[in-house]
Amino acid sequence: MIKSAVRATIADVARQAGVSKATVSRFLNHRDALLSLDIAKRVEAAINQLGYSPSPMAQALKRGRSRLIGLVVADITNPYSVAVLRGAEKACRAAGYLVMLFNLGNESERESAGIQALSSYQVEGFILNTMGHDAGAVVETARQGKPVVLVDRLHAGLDVDFVSLDNDQAIRVSAQHLQDAGYGELLLVTEPLGKVSSRIERSMAFQSFIRDGGPEVSGQCVESAGDGADLDAALLALRARAHDRRPALISSNAVVTLRLIAAVARLGWKLGSDVGLIGIDETEWAPYVGPGISTVSQPTDDLGRMAAECLIERLKGRDEAPRKILLPGALHIRGSSSITRR
Repeated sequence: MIKSAVRATIADVARQAGVSKATVSRFLNHRDALLSLDIAKRVEAAINQLGYSPSPMAQALKRGRSRLIGLVVADITNPYSVAVLRGAEKACRAAGYLVMLFNLGNESERESAGIQALSSYQVEGFILNTMGHDAGAVVETARQGKPVVLVDRLHAGLDVDFVSLDNDQAIRVSAQHLQDAGYGELLLVTEPLGKVSSRIERSMAFQSFIRDGGPEVSGQCVESAGDGADLDAALLALRARAHDRRPALISSNAVVTLRLIAAVARLGWKLGSDVGLIGIDETEWAPYVGPGISTVSQPTDDLGRMAAECLIERLKGRDEAPRKILLPGALHIRGSSSITRR
């Protein structure tokens, strides 16, 4: 077989065989019964001589199927996004789909652009972990008949399948552990709430825990955009409020956890003794920083897998009320929330 240095096209095959492109197309689509034996042999010989292979994308689009899933994530630098992507990609690949990724970089104004960009590639459905600020583009996509599954963050007015960490459970597990470990003055640190449903849910769960916790525990919530001076001031205010109570921090995600570790270091404090710390999100580095960072891990692989499976079921025609799937977090206790007294 002689292969061309340049990828052969269906037009090249047609010229080589002395037939029309329509004839080659019939042969490729296994409709050679419509062709004479001589023409079929000429087309087959031309394909072998040129090393021609049809484009899987072109064939899929002719059948009305691209086998592509669009995945939009808020921030690919967040370990959560990477882990969810990994779980979704494995499930999609096992079902014969490919994933196309669009990263918003935490820029809410890019939500419509991301969805439109992926739509231009004829993706069959969407898995969305976005900022939740621009429901219009998502609603329009759903109206066009393309299934949508939301991960972690809800969109107001959009009633579709939703897969997420059980935020109430994760915060309550974190706060209860700190209270059991002897910490009595708590501070939840979160990125700016905005319209991000997961951040709002965690803040509300924390406030509910403090209301229900009795006189043994008190706490506040602070929003931080990452300014070091603001975090330092928040930690100093926490210790001033604590008096004879032991102060502790709850971080809303891994990005905030790193910022808090840096703030504690700047203040010259020791994790576990001067201040406790537990963070939502397990990371590869958590066991090795300081005395080890206590975390509540999200079942990210399962979240990604279940989001992909929900979407694929919809693509196969499953028609039922939208599902809301909440998965629990798992507590990992390390030295940053040690019960050792000063």
